[in-house]
Formats: sequence, structure tokens, C-alpha cells
Amino acid sequence: MQLQYTEQQQQFRQSVRKWLAAHVPAQPLASLDTGEGFAEHRQWERTLKSGNWGMVTWPEQFGGRGCDLIEWLIFEEEYYRADAPLRVSQNGIFLLGPTLMEFGTEAQKQRFLPPMAAGDEIWAQSWSEPNAGSDMAAIRARATLVTGGEQSYYLLSGQKTWSSRAVFADWAFGLFRTDPDSSRHLGLSFILYPLKAPGVTIRPIRQLDGEAGFAEIFLDEVRVPVKQRLGAAGQGWQIAMATAGFERGLMLRSPARFQRTAQRLLELFRANQDRLPATARAQVVQAYLDAEAYCLNTYYTASRLMQGGKIGPETSANKIFWSELDRAMHRTALSILGARGELSGMRGDAVDDGRWLDGYLFSLAGPIYAGSNEIQRNIIAERCLGLPRA
Repeated sequence: MQLQYTEQQQQFRQSVRKWLAAHVPAQPLASLDTGEGFAEHRQWERTLKSGNWGMVTWPEQFGGRGCDLIEWLIFEEEYYRADAPLRVSQNGIFLLGPTLMEFGTEAQKQRFLPPMAAGDEIWAQSWSEPNAGSDMAAIRARATLVTGGEQSYYLLSGQKTWSSRAVFADWAFGLFRTDPDSSRHLGLSFILYPLKAPGVTIRPIRQLDGEAGFAEIFLDEVRVPVKQRLGAAGQGWQIAMATAGFERGLMLRSPARFQRTAQRLLELFRANQDRLPATARAQVVQAYLDAEAYCLNTYYTASRLMQGGKIGPETSANKIFWSELDRAMHRTALSILGARGELSGMRGDAVDDGRWLDGYLFSLAGPIYAGSNEIQRNIIAERCLGLPRA
């Protein structure tokens, strides 16, 4: 792996930095888990698209720049350095988008990728169900095939829960059982469906802060054309595992996110070090080193992929690392702040507008979403280390 940037890559970095400096909003946007904030973040996605920064790794015909993964990592570093808004379209551009590139037909790519890159269509993720959270093979929601007439279609029925962005999103992707006699990971299909379709009911799930970052989705014979199935019937598990690989291994949590948090943590420590115990310094140094280690590992993964490699079950170790790193950094920040760290952003005297408290609360979900860390450890044991089942 080459650890020096080329002249072309350095020029790319400068162009990203210059554009972001001119366009990143001067004031933070409202929370994307509110109607107002969701609209503001959607508009930001459209601003990104106006500069052709919506999703830089995609081919130009699909709304991208045709950049490689190293350039994407550079873009992410500059994006977080500029404290640009969170990506409300992340389920689409980081998860579904790469999956469509690999498994979608040309017609599906043309239909879904350009509006995804432009922020015109925001996607929700609908994996989990009651009694089928981390155990995604236990899915019971069904898609019944109806043939005859001018077009074959599916009738979707069932319930999805913990669906991120579903309250305000336009579309969702998820797994459905298309073979009623199947069990576990067999007989599942990957289907795309509009959240405004007849038969879809959305029920918001309120978080600790009162905002609706998640939702339950109830499906009552929702009619979906067969052409909105991704891949072959029964191939859903294979496709979903590829999506999970993008989620855990590379795209969803770029190292720049954690490097920026580590930098902010270092600045917080320097501003308060006169009154802190010696252990605080060690915790901050460890967080900084871990963020850099995660960055180097991601560059290694990107380089391997660019040479034709594949993402495998080792992404489970990646997911455990970044989720526990995020929690450790925010826990360290709150220990530095003491009682001041408990002030929310609604208080005018809150440190950094309460970002450390918000970040800590969100970090607690890290070991659960994208597959709980307990399940990831099982995957590492069985598929990476070859250990027998207990």
C-alpha cells in the first residue's frame, strides 16, 4: 500500500477543500430526525449534487465523478474536517447504491442511482422485524407473487421495525420471504418499495431525545412490480450480506468520522488538562491512536478492493472496532467534562452545543445497529477463525 499521496490526489484534496469552504452552512442544520431538519439535509444533498459531490465513486452516468476509493477517503477526510452536515441519504448512497452497482440491472441503475445521488429520493433501511433483529434469517414478512395480466407483481405483507430514516424517507429496501415453504436464509428476496404506496403505514419510534430517527413499517398487501426485486428470486440473503459488508466494512463509517471526533477530543483535553488526572491523557492518546489505526486499516481495505479483492466476514471485526471506538471516545469526553457534559444543546451554556452528549447517546447504539457485536463475534469465531459452534 502506498502511504504517500500522488500529486493528482493532493490536487483533488485541494479542490474538495475549496468547494466545501464555500458551501458548508455557517450554522449547523436542524436534526435530520425532525421534519424541518430532514428537509434541510435533503437540500444539502442537492447542494452537494450541484457541485457533483453527491457520491464521488459512482460513474458519471449515475450522478458521480468516477473517483476511486482512495479519492473517496480523501473526500471524506475533507468533508469531516469542514464539519459538513451528516448525510441523510446514507442508507441509499453508502448501502443500497453499491449493492445496486453489483446486483442491479442496467434499468434499475438508471432508475434509482441518479435521484439517489441528487437527494431527490431518500432511502430507509428495513431489515429488522419483531423477533428478527440481529437474526435476520428469521424474517417472516412475505412477498406473494401474482402473475397474469400485463405485469407480474408482488404483494408485500408483514412488519418491519427499527427502520432508520423511514419516517420522512421516500423509499425502502428490505428482505421478504418469496418462498412460503422456505426457512432461515433460504427463499428470501431483496425488494425495493415506495413508502408512500397504498397499504404502507409508518409509525415513528421516538428516541431518548424525543426525535423519530426510526420507525415501524406495516405492510398490508402493498403492490410492487417484480422489476423492483434486486437480483433473482431467492437470492436475497446473498445480496443482503453484500449490503451488510458495505455497512460494516467500508462505506457507512469512514475513518474520517472518527478521526474528526478524536481531534475534537484532543482539543477538549488541551482546554481542560490542568484539572484532569493523568489517566485522562492516556485515554485521549489511545483514542487518537485507535482512530489512526482504523484509518490505515480502511486504506488497506480500499487498496485491496481496487486490486480486485472482496469484502468478507472480516468486516465483522471492523464493525466491532469502530462501534466500540466511538463509544470510548465519547465516554472519555464526558469524563473530561464532568457534570457539564450532561447539559443538552438546548442550554445556552452547554459545551460545544451539547454535541458530546448527543454523540455519546448515539454511540450507545453502535454495538447494536449494523448487526449486534455479539453476533459479529460469533461470525468472527465461526467464519474467520474456524471455531466450532458451541
